[in-house]
Amino acid sequence: MALGNTWRKLVHREWNRVLPVLDAAYHKNVIDHYENPRNVGSLDAKSKRVGTGLVGAPACGDVMKLQIEVDENGKIIDAKFKTFGCGSAIASSSLATEWIKGKSVEEAGKIENKQIAKELSLPPVKLHCSMLAEDAIRAALDDYKNKQGAAETRTPKADPDKF
Repeated sequence: MALGNTWRKLVHREWNRVLPVLDAAYHKNVIDHYENPRNVGSLDAKSKRVGTGLVGAPACGDVMKLQIEVDENGKIIDAKFKTFGCGSAIASSSLATEWIKGKSVEEAGKIENKQIAKELSLPPVKLHCSMLAEDAIRAALDDYKNKQGAAETRTPKADPDKF
């Protein structure tokens, strides 16, 4: 028991030492989505109503899975994500799922990485995280459309020159 309490005190002390550094490095919106991510989880990828997008950035190691569930009227009724990556990647995923819920498939396809980056106040070195989120949305939408028997509608990946 004494070792457990000692460990807890050490972790708490170190966390309090690191927290001001995090606050200085990340915008409050990133910290909020990182500490309280929304819509974490998975949907049934085998369902015809679910579209899954899996994207990654080998250069930094971020991997993002984003899933949507669409009702019979083409409205996104649920969205989930799982992300392996930095705080900005997790925040971008979390925000993306919040934004696409309740939108039509067409409306969700109009979300761009620059909107996500602006909302999270991402610095230039972290813009690839918002690009991954846009790519994940588009990949999930494409997967859903393919399951519906729609013609191949590959959407181009996010272009870093859009900024």
